Amino acid sequence: MKYFFLLLTTAILFTFCSAPKEEKEQNNHSVNIDEDSLLNLVQYQTFQYFWEGAEPNSGLARERFHEDDVYPSNDKHIVTTGGSGFGLMAIIVGVKRGFIQRTEAIDRFEQILNFLENADRFHGAFPHWLNGETGEVKAFSKKDDGGDLVETAFLIQGLLTVRQFLDSSIEAEKKLAQRITSIWEEVEWDWYTKGEDVLYWHWSPNYEWEMNFPVGGYNECLIMYVLAASSPTHPINADVYHKGWAREGAIANDTTAYELPTILDHYEHANKAVGPLFWAHYSYLGLNPKNLNDKYGDYWDLNKNHALIQYRHAVDNPKNWEGYGENMWGLTSSYSMGGYAGHSPSDDLGVISPTAALSSFPYTPKESMQFLKFLYGPKRDSLIGNYGPYDAFSFEHDWYLPRYLAIDQGPIPVMIENHRSGMIWELFMRNKEIENGLSKLGFYYEE
Repeated sequence: MKYFFLLLTTAILFTFCSAPKEEKEQNNHSVNIDEDSLLNLVQYQTFQYFWEGAEPNSGLARERFHEDDVYPSNDKHIVTTGGSGFGLMAIIVGVKRGFIQRTEAIDRFEQILNFLENADRFHGAFPHWLNGETGEVKAFSKKDDGGDLVETAFLIQGLLTVRQFLDSSIEAEKKLAQRITSIWEEVEWDWYTKGEDVLYWHWSPNYEWEMNFPVGGYNECLIMYVLAASSPTHPINADVYHKGWAREGAIANDTTAYELPTILDHYEHANKAVGPLFWAHYSYLGLNPKNLNDKYGDYWDLNKNHALIQYRHAVDNPKNWEGYGENMWGLTSSYSMGGYAGHSPSDDLGVISPTAALSSFPYTPKESMQFLKFLYGPKRDSLIGNYGPYDAFSFEHDWYLPRYLAIDQGPIPVMIENHRSGMIWELFMRNKEIENGLSKLGFYYEE
């Protein structure tokens, strides 16, 4: 199967290279090839980040992979728990699309569970980073050396998706599902409230609550509250969601950008219309926003408008950045010229992050396809590597970096699959606990 996709890559590149000059130059230098083949290719390449590119001992996703092999912090062996949750779902996509055999995926899931069961946890929550060779916590920052409830939520979202993928009629897979249930039920979501009506992001065995980050919405963390309410062993009550996340209704104070309502208030402490586009992805790799509503908003409209606002921002191009337009758009947190930055229309540095548009395929299929074709056009040698589109680039600053981040690669194959078949959404939403948790919080969901 691997050789099939190598042939596919060659065929796609040949298609472009052999096209007449005028065809190459039309449509802002995008490539004109079969769309299904292009989707297969980008899914295959990004899936490989989590397959052949995984940290070998744990089987989990490396925090970063640099094709230039330059790691200033000597952290090639560090794995990310949240990004690994995305990777678990990407592996299921790999089976769906025939990139690997189901038995290979099952073996990898067992390897991952063997590692996670023995890795550091803090009141059931995993840290942001783990040493992939030892399972010990790697501090994300000085005081962030313990439980990270947001990253844990992203990991649990992936694990619960795997649990539904497993076949309970096969004894070995049934046992894997039971082990996933144990990890899920050991997370003490309620403990991370400190007895208050809000969830806290971090806890450290050395600094306790000094990070002091109560999580209010709206941002990427909705899935954390949904899982916390859904827990069969350590649930939060509905007030934690309504008073903490929804800020007693203030989350519904929306605004308008490019003639589109933002649906929810994207910034609790700043006057900005919308955030980085990963906010429309991370919680919704498994949680299906289609026909998902609560008294604060419609979550499909929320995410679709978020993506379209970003698209219209690029077309409008208020800062006149080189290349911005219908075929080049998408701002999110990623690598940037100065290291790492949270790009958004309000914080636009002229840096495009491919995951933003590609992971928005369910919301903006036409606009995302235009961008995908552009990526694999004549600039592809600067934009595409072994694991698909590089993390970020800037035509304006003539800046290209052959590096990847797990949290940016992971949503691409998963959200494209949700666009194509809805498979990952279907699996995650099949969890009975999630149905109960959504109902508890006052959500309305129709399949």
